[in-house]
Amino acid sequence: MDTSAGPHILRAGKGDVTVEPGMLDRYLLESAASGGSIALVEHVLDPKVLAAPIHRHSREDEYSFVLAGTLGVIEEGVEITASPGDLVTKLRGRWHTFWNAGDDELRVLEIIVPGGLEAMFRRFGEPGGEYSPDTLPALAAEYGADVDFEATMPLVERHGLVF
Repeated sequence: MDTSAGPHILRAGKGDVTVEPGMLDRYLLESAASGGSIALVEHVLDPKVLAAPIHRHSREDEYSFVLAGTLGVIEEGVEITASPGDLVTKLRGRWHTFWNAGDDELRVLEIIVPGGLEAMFRRFGEPGGEYSPDTLPALAAEYGADVDFEATMPLVERHGLVF
């Protein structure tokens, strides 16, 4: 991002996007544009869609600001829901995931500090980016993350989630 000529603006609905079934990611600010310090991604999830298996990352903290809909979050076994205007903190090293806990579209601004994890989101949306319980752990490890499918499936069943 070149701001030498003044402020930079990314207009509503603009920016790179990746799409997976039931989920769209819009990249608002990537780590390369912030010197690695932060990344901002807008997640848009259909009702009852789980964003990711239960996972933890060793490098980044994530902050989810709810723009619209109802966000479900589990962290270290504790479940909560959050509404528009709420900010949920998910710190590095803690097992967590999130999903659309409502019947309407969920829009979340994901703030990643430091940036870098957004590159993994991009990989999910690439052609051939369909990862399974056999292949996802290796990809997650490239980004300093672990996944736990065994803990994920009871969450999916309990809330009737699409995963």
